[in-house]
Amino acid sequence: MEFIRRSILSDSEKLEIFELWNNEYPEKLSYKTLKELDEYLNKLTSQSHILLIDSSEKIEGWYFDFKRDNEKWFAIILDSDIHGKGFGNKILELAKQKENELSGWVIDHNKDKKNNGEFYSSPLNFYLQNGFEILTTDRLESAKISAVKIKWKK
Repeated sequence: MEFIRRSILSDSEKLEIFELWNNEYPEKLSYKTLKELDEYLNKLTSQSHILLIDSSEKIEGWYFDFKRDNEKWFAIILDSDIHGKGFGNKILELAKQKENELSGWVIDHNKDKKNNGEFYSSPLNFYLQNGFEILTTDRLESAKISAVKIKWKK
């Protein structure tokens, strides 16, 4: 596996990320079209990306960060087949090398289903093990997502 940094994603990378997003995130967060994902990404400022590429050049993981409300926000998606193999830790290490703090929303329950019918497993413990703190008073509640804010500082 190889980690590749990008400031801009190619159309083919966006297509693979679209599939990864829809396969791994809860069904309620899915995008119906690649155009919808592209519109979401186009709204984000100061983006950077780290792609996890396997030996056949397939994207197995994606980290991205961006600026919102004077904070650096991020998200990570890994193919569930590679969970527990250290790739999430490594991608976070790479992100932490270039940032002083990171904020994110994390689903903190296991009630949502993915497109394949399996339950989405909350990554909250993963982030706690990687030095993030939970900001329990900051929640995101909508028809699509119920999540708590997490933050890491150097």
